Amino acid sequence: MKVTIAAIGKCKKGSPERTLVDEYIKRSTWDVTIKEADNSNQDDEAKFLQAAVPHGAKVIVLDERGVNIKSIELAAKIADWQLNGCSEICFLIGGADGHLQSTRDKADLILSFGKLTLPHMLMRAVLAEQIYRIQTIIAGHPYHRE
Repeated sequence: MKVTIAAIGKCKKGSPERTLVDEYIKRSTWDVTIKEADNSNQDDEAKFLQAAVPHGAKVIVLDERGVNIKSIELAAKIADWQLNGCSEICFLIGGADGHLQSTRDKADLILSFGKLTLPHMLMRAVLAEQIYRIQTIIAGHPYHRE
């Protein structure tokens, strides 16, 4: 599985958040790529995010209005996509003002990680861990416990 994380704002090299992101990406057997753009206005951010989606990839938009599901449910959805020929997914993390409707309209899944507001850089670390967790759930690895 190829995974792209497209995000607004650049995570500084050597920061604690970047260290966590890099650690979970290193653990994953999936091919994970991060694409970042500087904060701008919402229209420019939307253009960047939409252009960052690889052709044919399933799109997961991280948005506070999205569904809040368990890791195991997300893993099941991604496993189902894989069984139906999907080999690439793309997670979109918007800027401070969130996503435009035009970006949400392109989503295969709009996902919320809960009601808490998290800093964008910390959200990347949480997402990287969840990507690793999902991959281990699908593989039957004992990392995830319920």
